[in-house]
Amino acid sequence: MAATPGTSRSLGAQIALMLVIIVFCVFPFYWMVTTSLKTQVLALESPPVWLFQPTVSNYLTVLFDDGVLRTLVNSLIVAVSTTALAIMLGLPAAYALARFEFRGKKDLWFWFITNRMISPIVLALPFFLIVRNLGMLDKHITLILIYLTFNLPIVIWICTDQFRSIPYELDEAASLEGASQWRIFRSICLPLAMPGVAVSGIFSFIFSWNELMFALVLTRTNAKTAPAMAVSFMEGYNLPYGKIMATSTLIVIPVLIFALIASKHLVRGLTMGAVK
Repeated sequence: MAATPGTSRSLGAQIALMLVIIVFCVFPFYWMVTTSLKTQVLALESPPVWLFQPTVSNYLTVLFDDGVLRTLVNSLIVAVSTTALAIMLGLPAAYALARFEFRGKKDLWFWFITNRMISPIVLALPFFLIVRNLGMLDKHITLILIYLTFNLPIVIWICTDQFRSIPYELDEAASLEGASQWRIFRSICLPLAMPGVAVSGIFSFIFSWNELMFALVLTRTNAKTAPAMAVSFMEGYNLPYGKIMATSTLIVIPVLIFALIASKHLVRGLTMGAVK
């Protein structure tokens, strides 16, 4: 059946709107990458220079002269460790909240959720004083434990909803067959909850990888992360745009790779419960 003029115009408007949204979302990344390939003179040109000879000097400088490579390793250590701990601790808690009834369950659930409502700027000074008194400034374990406080609620929140979407009849059937509670969790519920685990893992990794406030306050040299290093390039009126954008591009790349690897589970996890 041929499309009516009204339908064609509607489809054309939807495509045009989608293209505008795509350009709006992609253009900042394009600008970041192209600026990282420019010299300082070209980066400051007005109007902007669209055609130019790319250079990788900014990447070589930040990686080998300014120590960004070391901060990327620090970010990777902190983000991976935080994500692993959040999942290891959050999954049993989420399973218990989804499958069992116990006293104070609603209060505990509310406490987990409200942990995400606290602004980091409010906690920066108290955390700094505590960490300084304990002699734990500029250490990886400090960032890992602090990041765990706001990533663990994310894992529990997402995975609890994922476990709740799994029919309880599966637990009962496995229990009748003699399976222990741990066996039911490990062999039945956990595989079915992998989309939610993947989503919570991606969010935990991204939040840990991109976190700036605590990294600025609690690190100096040994445990400084890549976002903190990118900010440290800004000194007064001296703004080396090429170096800042090169560092920002290097920060974005691992997150994109991680998201692409887990994209299948990401889509399933984000749409869980959308169709009943």
